[in-house]
Amino acid sequence: MIFGNIQNMREYSFLETGLLECFAYARTHNLAELEPGSYEIDGKRLFVNIVEYTTTTPENRIWEAHRKYLDLHLMLNGTEQIDLNFISNMEQKDYVANDDFLPLEGEKNSSVILKSGDFLICYPNDGHRTAVAVETPEKVKKAIFKLWV
Repeated sequence: MIFGNIQNMREYSFLETGLLECFAYARTHNLAELEPGSYEIDGKRLFVNIVEYTTTTPENRIWEAHRKYLDLHLMLNGTEQIDLNFISNMEQKDYVANDDFLPLEGEKNSSVILKSGDFLICYPNDGHRTAVAVETPEKVKKAIFKLWV
């Protein structure tokens, strides 16, 4: 997991090329103006999902991880908590290969709060539970880059 803010990109020059491509795309495209949906950047290797939803309680959300892709969550508008734990600390359910979806059960080890410009990179070993309200439910918009690993 890597948590940061897009304003401090000089601190993240060590990131692999694919992740730097995500940030370059974010700099050259007004993601906040895009309609929700999936946008191809480089075929199945790299694409971005623009999502809008209302945050809620942790009990209304599910834990997940991915085996083929890493997620780069970039907050565009709003505030969201993402709960985190390593998949090795959680109960892994049946993997859905077509959706690259690994459902998990367990407790949070930590969490981050994303505000506009903040990002969170989740690698395949990072379980995450998104869309958790910080104080009260709030509508958010974010970009989720999916990078084949």
